[in-house]
Amino acid sequence: MSLEKPRQKLKILIVEDSLTAQKLLVNILEKDPDLSVIGVASSGEEALKMLKSLNPAVLTMDIHMPGMNGLDVTRKIMETTPIPIIVVSASCLVDDVQRAFQLIEAGALTAIPKPIMTTAPDFETLASRLKQTVKDMSQVKVVRRWTKDRMEKIAPQAISSTSLTRLPGHHELDLIVIGASTGGPAAVANILKDLPANYPLPLVLVQHIAPGFLAGMVEWLSGSLKLKVKIAEDGETLKAGTLYLPQEGKHLTVNPRKVLKISQGEPVRGHRPAVSNLFKSAADNYASRALGILLTGMGKDGASELTLMKTGGATTICQDKESSVVHGMPGAAISLGGASHVLSLDAIATVLAHIGQ
Repeated sequence: MSLEKPRQKLKILIVEDSLTAQKLLVNILEKDPDLSVIGVASSGEEALKMLKSLNPAVLTMDIHMPGMNGLDVTRKIMETTPIPIIVVSASCLVDDVQRAFQLIEAGALTAIPKPIMTTAPDFETLASRLKQTVKDMSQVKVVRRWTKDRMEKIAPQAISSTSLTRLPGHHELDLIVIGASTGGPAAVANILKDLPANYPLPLVLVQHIAPGFLAGMVEWLSGSLKLKVKIAEDGETLKAGTLYLPQEGKHLTVNPRKVLKISQGEPVRGHRPAVSNLFKSAADNYASRALGILLTGMGKDGASELTLMKTGGATTICQDKESSVVHGMPGAAISLGGASHVLSLDAIATVLAHIGQ
């Protein structure tokens, strides 16, 4: 009779300066039979030392710490010993959430709320989300992030003039729709950062993010982009040079008159807002006059609907595997034949700039 091998647990390193939060996080994670906390660091400096002796699958990162803060530690880790990093924030204040997105820009994969009060009505929900996020992010193959100085020396992917001439001009389009999930915030900032405030088209984005982080993401993007960034209002008419995001926990679609519609429909593949709903409204109402872009993300949200857009005559772009944090969503669309173009982030940025001319 053969003995069953013990299940291999995911090893986690917690980086958190609060002793109370440390104990709570350890307790939550250790209750899951698939997870094991192999170390707890009270500072960034201690975390860097522990990484040399431990081999965690995932690291949870606090934002505020004595000495090196979460951003500095994240940059250092991603430049030297890349590992999936989850930002776990106790605060949903806009300033703190903005800092969380700075960590994501530096290489952290995602940000989620920290379960801090066992008596809070949402404690079990937040605890479950933490455990599931650790499991999901452990599957992501992270790569080294170089400093900005070094990145500037690396030549971006070139786009041939022939390819650019096959793209629609802004006068042939009514809107640009974008979908993203894991790795999306940094990708969105990358492709839109050079677009001018007077960009001739409106852009609508559905980005999967944890509850409580929407306002901070809008503020972070507002500080990173020249475009106006705002949360969509029901019945609002699209305006050029503006990036619209859905209200928290609600779907966002666009009707044929360039009017935004907010709805509380059922989640699609577990997502609300769903990229699928936005892309389907673009396919149904705009055909070739919409440009669809599907960026890095786990799962398949938006893949079938991007294919519908392409079938209806729209130009569609999927982020390539090499520049994606997770190639799930764009990869699924590509496999369905839904991509007119498969491009790196730098190349997508070039395309959007060209379309705006």
